[in-house]
Amino acid sequence: MAQKVEAAPTKGFAEADPGHANPWLIAQQQFDIAAKVLGLDPNMGRVLRECKRELTVTFPVLMDDQSIEMFKGFRVHHNIDRGPAKGGIRYHPDVTIEEVKALAMWMTWKCAVVGIPYGGAKGGVVLDPKRLSRNELENLTRRYTSEISMMIGPDRDIPAPDVNTNAQIMAWMMDTISMHAGHSVPAVVTGKPLGIGGSEGRPEATGRGCMLTTIAALRHLKIRPEDATVAVQGVGNVGYTTAKLLAEKGCRVIAVSDSNGACYNDGGIILDEVVREKELNGRLRQAVCETITNAELLELPVTVLVPAALENQIHIGNAHRIKAKVICEGANGPTSPEADDILYDKGQFVIPDILANAGGVTVSYFEWVQDLQEFFWDEHDINERLERIMLKAFDSVLRVSLEKKVNMRTAAYVLAVDKVAQATTIRGIYP
Repeated sequence: MAQKVEAAPTKGFAEADPGHANPWLIAQQQFDIAAKVLGLDPNMGRVLRECKRELTVTFPVLMDDQSIEMFKGFRVHHNIDRGPAKGGIRYHPDVTIEEVKALAMWMTWKCAVVGIPYGGAKGGVVLDPKRLSRNELENLTRRYTSEISMMIGPDRDIPAPDVNTNAQIMAWMMDTISMHAGHSVPAVVTGKPLGIGGSEGRPEATGRGCMLTTIAALRHLKIRPEDATVAVQGVGNVGYTTAKLLAEKGCRVIAVSDSNGACYNDGGIILDEVVREKELNGRLRQAVCETITNAELLELPVTVLVPAALENQIHIGNAHRIKAKVICEGANGPTSPEADDILYDKGQFVIPDILANAGGVTVSYFEWVQDLQEFFWDEHDINERLERIMLKAFDSVLRVSLEKKVNMRTAAYVLAVDKVAQATTIRGIYP
């Protein structure tokens, strides 16, 4: 049975900084900071701070009542100098072209940081999936796939799941492209069900990458996992997996949240009980649990904070109240550049999104390789390969951070931008 498509939270998380709500401007600002540290040639900077191509589509969908509704969608390629474009598809009422462009740029850097041969892409459709039946959602997915089909393909651009999309939606996308081609094209998307070319370990990959980099950060700071407390904002797939795997390593998870608020217990959260209550009754709770707001969760005096919800949750308005020693960014873009400076000055260790949550795209790369060679690995092999790549990337970013005396985000950007700039220089500028 296909997974239910759950709507992403649209309210309830910490209020974003109104002065820096445009994620594209934040992404460019983060790039500019790294380019300055790197001493990047200004001509190269002009190339890399813009997106290569942007597609906006407006398309009709036949609804169950036989009416026709119009929907708007996007697909953006930021850079493809290191390989085919890679990036998720999100379904959300607040999707904008600025958000999609920012996410595409972040994907370019994310792939470069962990050393996988992809460029960055992202896609989205403006809709509230809760309004659509399963049949309507399939109709919409297939039509959107057709509309962006000139941009995607195993050797061009490989979509994956993101906010409000899942393995079933990837299966519909893969089938649509396959029907157009006249044969099965499993490598056109990743995050598919196992039965049609999906990979072992893919659903847990992003959370596993967060866990691996968090444990590496604790080791660097000489903190034993058994002495660490954890708060997770956003207990969806990434947040839940991160919390579960950190608990297995000995950490004490004391707070988790969704868009309605957080469940807090200083003695420790029984994670599966809390999530089961959410599934049964719509709210996170357990027998002994204090309800707090998402803003309060961010400011708890924990060892590790995992913002795994939406963009721009830690900003200039609340950064000075963040107490966590380690902040592992499970979400994309949860911290503003101004907040980065505040946290760095306070001595807090931020594992940036383009490193922390790169486990998902890494195992997506594994899935793509397996599909292309039609030979599949077991979960042990996949987790072992993922750990090797994530820890190597963490060590490389940490080394740059210490050598250049910059925060981890800038260090990750410096590494990534340098790799992409080298590829662009080697290939040259086409006349």
